[in-house]
Amino acid sequence: MSSSSVNRLGQIKSHFTGGSQREHLINHRHPDDVVIVSAVRTPICRAGKGGFKDMYPEDLLAVILKAAVERAKIDPKVVNDIQTGNVLQELGGIKVGRAAMFCAGFPYTTTYGVLNRQCSSGLQACNYIANAIKAGELDVGIGAGVESMTHDYGSKSMPSRISSAIKAGPGVADVFYPMGITSENVASDFSITREDQDRFSSESHEKALKAQEQGLFNAEIIPVKVQVKSTVKDENGQEKQVVKEVVISKDEGPRPGSTVEKLGKLKPVFKKDGSTTAGNASQVSDGAAAVVLMRRSKAQELGCTILARWCGARVVGCPPRIMGIGPAVAIPAVLKDVGLNVDDVDIYELNEAFASQALYCIRTLGLKPEKVNPKGGAIALGHPLGMTGARQMATLVSHLHHTNQKIGVISMCYGIGGGMAAVIVSERD
Repeated sequence: MSSSSVNRLGQIKSHFTGGSQREHLINHRHPDDVVIVSAVRTPICRAGKGGFKDMYPEDLLAVILKAAVERAKIDPKVVNDIQTGNVLQELGGIKVGRAAMFCAGFPYTTTYGVLNRQCSSGLQACNYIANAIKAGELDVGIGAGVESMTHDYGSKSMPSRISSAIKAGPGVADVFYPMGITSENVASDFSITREDQDRFSSESHEKALKAQEQGLFNAEIIPVKVQVKSTVKDENGQEKQVVKEVVISKDEGPRPGSTVEKLGKLKPVFKKDGSTTAGNASQVSDGAAAVVLMRRSKAQELGCTILARWCGARVVGCPPRIMGIGPAVAIPAVLKDVGLNVDDVDIYELNEAFASQALYCIRTLGLKPEKVNPKGGAIALGHPLGMTGARQMATLVSHLHHTNQKIGVISMCYGIGGGMAAVIVSERD
């Protein structure tokens, strides 16, 4: 660790000597802080049949990168680096991602990269940029996430082969568990009932629908103009393709009437006697999100409105067969880093990969249900894998502002066995 890092750590520790650690964190300001000046996302559409079925991930990425700098009111040329989380796309989408960056108006001097940490990829992209700013490597960067599960979901998500030597290793088989089976493992290992999972899922839809009605997603969503293709029959009964331009401005996932009773009629998907269904698992979806992060001094120099401060993040491993417990180990780790307790946090954006794992984490950590996903989660909204972490950031920042609350946590499990969590503090008074 460099001498400057040691000095900075000492400043942070001394900051928490005496008084409320929560209040210290809220009131802290330093020129080298990492701050968020823009956090936006596309709507989330149903994969295969939704509004983005005819758009490729690079199309979505170009839209959201352009919107992110426009919302931040900065020239694209001041952005030093862009990192994009992506899980399924070939080569992580690095070549078409770089092309999308150019189409969005960024110069070749802005560097580009991709990363894959499964469902935490979007948040990991933000953390990559935040750490680079802390290290002095750059002043302005974008952490983004994109996924088109319409185009990339399926057999590509599993390896076509694995060497016999690796396959024989201890614990290797667990890494390749289907995600639905890991949900069943959590449900059976920790006695999460089917009824509780369906109730949690129904509430996710209720919260998301209410938030839509109240316009609470409007601040974070960038409407997207799309060319939708459909096949119709002409007056002679011949099929022809029609292209219609539409604007997608709201999430497609929230379903009215998703009652416990209706969800209870769905059959288990992964085990004949299981409890995980299409109704209490996250939806397969398409979407993109982007977060502009800066050094505070740079944001002030550029005259940017500071929305929130990045306080830290942690990634923690857990057994792959019960990968859904990841947030239950990652959240305590990051809270310890920043000197907070569970109850010090105002809002938790906890990814709902499955109702079973979300319920386990809420119960294990003792989280107050009203603090978790107040606008609904991935069961209602959808879970475009690489997008999710950046999407949660946009959702969290806008809701902290709407409710005038201060401290938020983003967390999710990820498929190969782990959890990630990050802490932010709203600075918009």
